[in-house]
Amino acid sequence: MTDLKKMTSSRRHHLKSLILGIAKDLLAAEEKQTEEERVRYMEEKCPPLSLPGSLQELQDLCKELHQKIDVVDEERYDLSVKLAKSEKEIEDLKIKVQDLIGKFKKPALKKVRMSADAMLQALLGSNHKVSLDLGQSLFKTEKEAVGDWRKNIEDKAGMGGRKKMFESEA
Repeated sequence: MTDLKKMTSSRRHHLKSLILGIAKDLLAAEEKQTEEERVRYMEEKCPPLSLPGSLQELQDLCKELHQKIDVVDEERYDLSVKLAKSEKEIEDLKIKVQDLIGKFKKPALKKVRMSADAMLQALLGSNHKVSLDLGQSLFKTEKEAVGDWRKNIEDKAGMGGRKKMFESEA
């Protein structure tokens, strides 16, 4: 660090411009190499198209192209399935790592015998008066439902009570 402080600003600027020039050259070479690889790949995978003269040869060419398209689609599907499987595996491993990092021992819980009323009172506070009588409330609602059903049977018989009118005439 002391060497940087002793260096003059013009020297520092000169070194910085040299480094940027080298980086620019490296980027240009990398772009040229990727372009060459792309051209080579396209020449290998996509030969120049020569259209045949007769209809039969053209149909054969179309069939061949369709078969190649099917092969490429199968490869694309296989790769997408592999990718999805790998991503799922990565997610599972991330979750496992988080679980392992955050592992802690759960304390043994003691069994406590407590009535439902006492449990609700503990949850809601001591000033709330709660009584839990499930059997009686179920019995009451069942009794009321039966009573309502028997009382309204004539209304539910159909046509808003007009059924009696038709029965009496017949």
